[in-house]
Amino acid sequence: MRITLIAVGKAKASPAKDLFELYCKRLKGNRLNWSLELREVEEKKNLPPAQMTQREGELLLAALPRNGRVIILDEKGKDFSSQQFSCLLRDYADSGEQDIAFLIGGADGHSDEVKAAAHQTLCLGRFTWPHMLVRGLFAEQIYRASCILSGHPYHRE
Repeated sequence: MRITLIAVGKAKASPAKDLFELYCKRLKGNRLNWSLELREVEEKKNLPPAQMTQREGELLLAALPRNGRVIILDEKGKDFSSQQFSCLLRDYADSGEQDIAFLIGGADGHSDEVKAAAHQTLCLGRFTWPHMLVRGLFAEQIYRASCILSGHPYHRE
């Protein structure tokens, strides 16, 4: 299964970027044959917030893999435990999903068009996280889910 994280903004060299890359590296060669790719989109024009959200939404939608499941990450989404998240991914894989795209919006969230395109909305807890850090946290949860499903001792209950 190919998992794509599509995020607004370009990551610069930083500990947050290193964290994302660390868990991508750990995920390679996993028993489930999952891959995680990051696609970054960015609008360089300085637009008013509503127009910026609209434009970022267009860029996010244009970056989607064909025929993939679309899940947006948003503070108002459904909260999952790591175990529940791994079961969600297992269910997608078992139902034949080849591509799943998770979207991180910009500072003002997702456009209505992105919300309409989403099959599901998830949150990474009730805290508000810096968007660059969310990438690393998300990658860790993908790695953790793969460990849970393959019986690797990384995750402990």
